[in-house]
Amino acid sequence: MSRKQRHFKGAEVSCCVKYILFGFNIIFWLLGAAFLSIGLWAWAEKFSVFLGLIFFLELTTGILAFVFKDWIKDQLNFFINNNVKAYRDDIDLQNLIDFAQEYWSCCGAHGPDDWNLNIYFNCTPNNPSRERCGVPFSCCIKDPAEDVINTQCGYDVRRLTDLERQPFIHTKGCVGQFEKWLQDNLILVAGIFVGIALLQIFGICLAQNLVSDIKAVKANW
Repeated sequence: MSRKQRHFKGAEVSCCVKYILFGFNIIFWLLGAAFLSIGLWAWAEKFSVFLGLIFFLELTTGILAFVFKDWIKDQLNFFINNNVKAYRDDIDLQNLIDFAQEYWSCCGAHGPDDWNLNIYFNCTPNNPSRERCGVPFSCCIKDPAEDVINTQCGYDVRRLTDLERQPFIHTKGCVGQFEKWLQDNLILVAGIFVGIALLQIFGICLAQNLVSDIKAVKANW
């Protein structure tokens, strides 16, 4: 029997494992284009090590997020307030803030008065803007009967008292509303992360199995 014949009867690389692993590789690459160049190197050299590194980094991030949750809250507050200041400077940023305020039924980081940070909405006497002492339309409580969005619904609303504002705009801040959303959807969010972690562990096992198959094939040559 020739060496070539002995090779085909010996250990072989599992095609099923190979193609499933390839599928996992595509999924993980879609998580970010930044991993593309690293992924190409990892596929050729240490793919299982790369998956293990991603899993370890995600696990570390989750632990740090829990331990430093107050710091993360402060950073979120800082991020929102900075974006409030630049609301009219970038249309994409403006759309993002409007989406967040509409989705979470909120206004500003901690409340409508955060919009005093914006040069167009602040209540200083020398502010010539028509939006002075107002809030963006995304802070407004929508009227179901209205087919067209009233973009002027927030004008002058911060001239009213806190109680007088309540029928017209959302008075809760987005930081608090985001925390409430996380608490209400904790099981869903945790389930998604656990599912991703299990998929990655499965991918690591497949990668290790593929490496073992390749070593076994090389050993029979």
